[in-house]
Amino acid sequence: VAKMAPVGERKVLGGAAEGQEAAEEDEGHNLWTSILSEVSTRSRSKLPTGKNILVLGEDGSGKTTLMAKLQGAEHYKKGRGLEYLYLNIHDEDRDDHTRCNVWILDGELYHKGLLKFAVSADNLKNTLAVFVADMARPWTVMDSLQKWASVLQEHIDKLKIPPEEMRELEQKLVKEFQEYVEPEEGSHGSPQRRAPVSGQEDEEVVLPLGENVLTHNLGIPVLVVCTKCDAVSVLEKEHDYRDEHFDFIQSHIRRFCLQYGAALIYTSIKEEKNVDLLYKYLVHKMYDFQFTTPALVVEKDAVFIPAGWDKDKKIAILHENFATVKQDDAYEDIIGKPLVKKPVHDKEVAAEDEQVFLMKQQSLLAKQPATPSRPADSPRQPGGSPRTPRQPGGTNMVTAVPPITSGTPKGPAAANEGVLANFFNSLLSKKTGSPGSPGAGGVSNTAKKSGQKPVLTDVQAELDRMSRKPDSVVTTNNSPPTENEA
Repeated sequence: VAKMAPVGERKVLGGAAEGQEAAEEDEGHNLWTSILSEVSTRSRSKLPTGKNILVLGEDGSGKTTLMAKLQGAEHYKKGRGLEYLYLNIHDEDRDDHTRCNVWILDGELYHKGLLKFAVSADNLKNTLAVFVADMARPWTVMDSLQKWASVLQEHIDKLKIPPEEMRELEQKLVKEFQEYVEPEEGSHGSPQRRAPVSGQEDEEVVLPLGENVLTHNLGIPVLVVCTKCDAVSVLEKEHDYRDEHFDFIQSHIRRFCLQYGAALIYTSIKEEKNVDLLYKYLVHKMYDFQFTTPALVVEKDAVFIPAGWDKDKKIAILHENFATVKQDDAYEDIIGKPLVKKPVHDKEVAAEDEQVFLMKQQSLLAKQPATPSRPADSPRQPGGSPRTPRQPGGTNMVTAVPPITSGTPKGPAAANEGVLANFFNSLLSKKTGSPGSPGAGGVSNTAKKSGQKPVLTDVQAELDRMSRKPDSVVTTNNSPPTENEA
């Protein structure tokens, strides 16, 4: 019996050793399990790839400038058709990084066929749409938003996504809109750290959607970005915009955002307003990073409304400030395109031909009645007739001399052409410059009654008289003997 004792002890000792080995094996197994679980968790927590941002808007609205600013590029070139760039996304918490694709469609509608290269049936679930509106031209905002929303809806319909998959995307968007929670004041989470996933989301009670909320569900998140909000001051000065006009614009944009479940943000590259906020919100929507900025509706040029925050009752607060406009007024009736006055210097004036101009002036001068001259300008001789000034080349009424002398008969006294020219000039000056002489008045009245030019009539009569009395032509220039005979 004494020999059996060690055997029992040996069995007890063996069982204890086996239990210790089993415990060590379990501990090793648990260690490997935890390591594998951690690796699997890290692999799942890596930043996803293949995310896409599609940017739509009018030409000149600032699409490329805005995205290049988010990218950090100082020098950029605007392309045509469909532009591509990317945003570097870095997760500081897990030291991970990835790239987010950005596609910018040209503002012309004939480029919409290029959307097939940016958005396909495979990557639609990883796409976020950005509608860019130009606040420097507020009269184009609503038409632009409606147009590009229709273009995107038409393209998504052409993708022919299975109804079950499309319904799943739509329900996901509705759920995100309903589960929006305003960030708590004083929370300062890192914007580059992803939000923890809560396991009690299914137990939360969600409120039903409003009447006008998500009536146009595209199945993808939508963000409306109003650029060039620094133009608010210009609109106030040059186009007499008031606060109620900006509230009217904001109310229409917010109602559009409700229909598509979209967020709204006002930005200004010039003044660098809300640019960093836009980047943080995009990263939050695409990669679930924490976002701690609440809605901003105080400043009229720096509005920010996240998706899920807005409702009709909040929009109705803007209507309380309306004085001259109504909430049901058509957008284009209140925010119309201003009339542009054409500058005067843009009108091109065609110069008239010089010879035509001179001929018109000659005919106008010939039709004008005789105008009396001042006594100081026409000194008289003792005989009462005006003194004709002699100018070189016969410049006094020269224009009347060539047509008069060209068709006149030549008498014997016409040998000296210089004497004739001076004589005719003396006659013309006498008839038009001495209203007091009876001859001038009689001839002028006769010419008015007959409808003929008085100058030509006097000259013709003078030529007839010369042909009858050739000897009286060469008597004198200053006081012709025909003063009373005319």
